[in-house]
Amino acid sequence: MLTRHQATLIGSLSIVLWGSLALLTRLTAGVFPPFQLLAMTFALAFGLMLAKWLRAAQSPIRFLRQPPLAWALGVGGLFGYHFCYFLAMRLAPAVQVSLLAYLWPLLILLFSALLPGHRLSRWHLLGGLLALGGCWLLLGGGQGGFARQYLPGYLMALLCALIWSLYSVASRLVAQVPTDAVGWFCAATAVLAALCHLYGESTVWTAPWTAWLGVLALGLGPVGIAFFTWDIGMKQGNLPLLGVLSYAAPLISTLLLLGAGLATPSWSLLLSCLAIIGGAALAARAG
Repeated sequence: MLTRHQATLIGSLSIVLWGSLALLTRLTAGVFPPFQLLAMTFALAFGLMLAKWLRAAQSPIRFLRQPPLAWALGVGGLFGYHFCYFLAMRLAPAVQVSLLAYLWPLLILLFSALLPGHRLSRWHLLGGLLALGGCWLLLGGGQGGFARQYLPGYLMALLCALIWSLYSVASRLVAQVPTDAVGWFCAATAVLAALCHLYGESTVWTAPWTAWLGVLALGLGPVGIAFFTWDIGMKQGNLPLLGVLSYAAPLISTLLLLGAGLATPSWSLLLSCLAIIGGAALAARAG
């Protein structure tokens, strides 16, 4: 049994891996249709867990039998979030979609206070709001504004934030379900994504080796290991602290792009960095 501190550290690994998402996605940008990419990466995530089961001589069927609530949360969270996100990206500008979708860390912070035995301190709330401001600044919150004709896309983006935060916090209610079961949730997500792909996309198999490398890296890291470690953090770790720390993901993403020469330094980047780190420090004070 992990301690709360250990589970929080494991959960924070997901945030680091999600920070690499933008850089790795650059390798596949414009090559594969969204749902095909989703199906391939989640299939790899399932393959990663399947390899673990085979190495440990465990029966995969053992982890298939889970309560209906666990299946609804797992598949609804993993597939539902990505489905709404792709739809939002089609209906509204990317900057505004990213800003609205990334309200989920703040919602995790708020929803965690509703769990039995949990409470939200003022340091958690202040830290979350400060980190939220840094995230909005980082993602371009002052650019473009919101236009009424994109309202359906904005609503889909807000639904993304709601789905992921509810999935994350409600995982605490099924804490008895082993993290290995997430492997099957990934498999179900891959199947549903494949069906969406076959319905509305053209399959692409001819691609540069760098694009396939990106698919492999995404499937093993931000889509594979990250969802398994997040499950551990949500079920056993410090939920409010992980919620605030999640705002570090876009910061890590920007810094990686900066290091790769794909982004330029700016004062807004420095200010957002200070705000996100400061918000995390305030939340850590409460934890």
